[in-house]
Amino acid sequence: MRRHLLIVDGYNVIGNWPALAKLKADGHFDAARDQLLDELAEYRSHENANIVVVFDAMYVPGIGQRYDKWDLKIVFTQEDQTADSYIEKLANDLNSPLVQLTVVTSDQAEQWTVFSRGALRISSRDFLREVQRSHVEFTKSTDPFIMRENRRNVPWRTDQLLQLEKMRRRMEQPPHSR
Repeated sequence: MRRHLLIVDGYNVIGNWPALAKLKADGHFDAARDQLLDELAEYRSHENANIVVVFDAMYVPGIGQRYDKWDLKIVFTQEDQTADSYIEKLANDLNSPLVQLTVVTSDQAEQWTVFSRGALRISSRDFLREVQRSHVEFTKSTDPFIMRENRRNVPWRTDQLLQLEKMRRRMEQPPHSR
């Protein structure tokens, strides 16, 4: 069975998802990155995909680091390396018959480069629709089970319960990966 690996061009997605683009336009890069990582972690848990998120040093000069958070591999490139060049090299190195590699970017040149190396590609906007579809499908599939439970008067709204669930998932992770 092929392993599914998704490589996400982080700032490209942020610039193409309306809610994240607004945060970016308002100068809240950290909030946009965190919200993207939250969305991708949810998607990963629904779809059981391995995800690598690449941010280039354009907005965070000099970081050049990698870390795992929420079961995502997050990479900040070196200051002299673009996310595109990192993604191209990664796609070249990881693409094999045992890996179904998909790159998320709306950059046409990047799409054709990774496609020529055998990877699939999806635009950032199409990926937003895929993330939304996955969320709806997951929610519908779990609703019947939730409705069977005897519930007491719960003082929490649905959005608050979702936030609490996200916090619980973060707390389950080992301290070094938070």
